[in-house]
Order: sequence, then C-alpha cells, then structure tokens
Amino acid sequence: MGSGGELRYEISQNAYIKLVLHSLKHKTSAVNGVFLGRSCDDVVQIIDSVPLFHNHLGLLPPLEISLIMIEEHYAALGLGIVGYFHANERSDDVELGNVAKNIGDHIYRYFPQAAILLLDNKKLEALPKGKDRLPVTRLYTRDASKNWKLAGSDGGCRLTTKEPAANVVLLDYISSKKWEDVVDFDDHLDDITKDWLNPELFK
Repeated sequence: MGSGGELRYEISQNAYIKLVLHSLKHKTSAVNGVFLGRSCDDVVQIIDSVPLFHNHLGLLPPLEISLIMIEEHYAALGLGIVGYFHANERSDDVELGNVAKNIGDHIYRYFPQAAILLLDNKKLEALPKGKDRLPVTRLYTRDASKNWKLAGSDGGCRLTTKEPAANVVLLDYISSKKWEDVVDFDDHLDDITKDWLNPELFK
C-alpha cells in the first residue's frame, strides 16, 4: 500500500448512481449509504453500494443492525465496507457534519483506507449543462491527525468512475425518475418485503 497521498478511489457506475438516486428520492432529507469493495494496490475499488436511511441517520441501533446485515451478505462475495456516502438535508450545504464523521470513523476502524463521499448538489445541478465525467461528490479522507479532510481540488484526480459515461447514464435515469424505485434500509425496516439490495434497480 502506497502513501495516503497516492491512494485512489474508483467507483463503479451502479454503486455511484444508486446512492445519487437515493438522495434524489428524499430531496428534503439527509440521506446516507455505504460503499462495498476491496483494496487493490493503491486503488480502492468501490463495486457496490447500499442506501441506508432517510430518517434519523444518527440512531445507533438501526445503523448497527444494517451494517451487520450488509457485512454478512457481502463478505460471502469477498467484499467489505470501504466507504460512506452522505447527502445533507439542505442542497446548499457542503459541510461534512458530525453524523457523517462519526459513521466514517466507525468504518475507518475496520478499513483504514475508508473514504467519505459527500453529495455536491451544485455539481449535480450542473450535469445537464456540461460534459463533466467526474462524480458529483466531494471526497474526504482521514489525514495524519485523524481528521476528515477534503481531498485537494475536490479530489477530482483521486476519485473516478470506472465507466466514463456514468454521468450520462445518471442523467438518463434522472429523466425517467428512476429514483422512485430505490429501496433503503428505512423502507426495509418498515416493510421487510422491500429488498435493500435493490436487485431489480438496473435491470
């Protein structure tokens, strides 16, 4: 493993789009989710994601239950929790709050290369007007003093989508209101027939 400055994050199209759609489904709420993947040399490969909550994000019992269930399911696939996604309640809020930092700290204890991705609504709103291929998120990593720091210049060079056209696909899903189909752990805890793995989302 190289030094922290060299570590890069590569996110799969589906993992990325699923959590952005989750935030669009609950536009007036803070939402969160976790990323699943593995570390390979100097790259953290983010392969899948699970939308967590849109109510009471900081409540420990549901969070702990969800993380145990997620870890058990993905361990069988050789994947672990490698990062955390957060979208703030207010669209103009691009600060990393305490709930996000605390959950990020929890994940970091088990995976020291963990990252936090914070949704940047300005980037999301600008997507239809531009040709930006970079994720509409801000990348945070832990520095030597164990504080979460925004990666330089929004972390553009350190965070990439595996598929270059991910934002084009995202825009297509937004126009077709695909976010209506996203199921998170809140939905599952209310109705256990709703599958938090979202197996039908991209079919």
